Amino acid sequence: MSEDAGVADRTSQDDALMRALYDEHAGPLLAFVLRLVGGDRHRAEDVVQETLLRAWRNAEQLQRATGSVRPWLVTVARRIVIDGHRSRRARPQEVDAAPLETIPAADEIDRALRLMTISEAMADLTDAHREALVETYFKGRTVNEAAEVLRVPPGTVRSRVFYALRSMKLSLEEKGVTA
Repeated sequence: MSEDAGVADRTSQDDALMRALYDEHAGPLLAFVLRLVGGDRHRAEDVVQETLLRAWRNAEQLQRATGSVRPWLVTVARRIVIDGHRSRRARPQEVDAAPLETIPAADEIDRALRLMTISEAMADLTDAHREALVETYFKGRTVNEAAEVLRVPPGTVRSRVFYALRSMKLSLEEKGVTA
């Protein structure tokens, strides 16, 4: 017998076994699995299909087995259901993203425009006024700490901050920004 004939003979034997398994066991197996999956017919059909696929993969073992193969099929189906249940519990539950689309999100464009406008107003300041604002407002230093960094008296820092803020207010008003 040639190798192709041997493969064809084995294939026809496997096909016959699968047809016999399906005809004899698919109905009762589906009823059993339906109870395990809470009546979800689609899931039950998938489990039966996977069970029969595993039977096909183990065709040689099943052909050598004595007695009914139904206990083997039921055990495999039950394990597939258990594995499916465990894998669903291991993953976070999927949620519909539709409600998230209705939640208003912060608009980054407004923030970017505000920062650009403030940067332009800061650019209009003198270097001394800008440095005093950066040290006190942006770096969060006290007047005395800013005075040490800038190497000027604290009164000078207060004065520069006052005039810088007044100048920025005028600059922003000219650009159409109101408080």
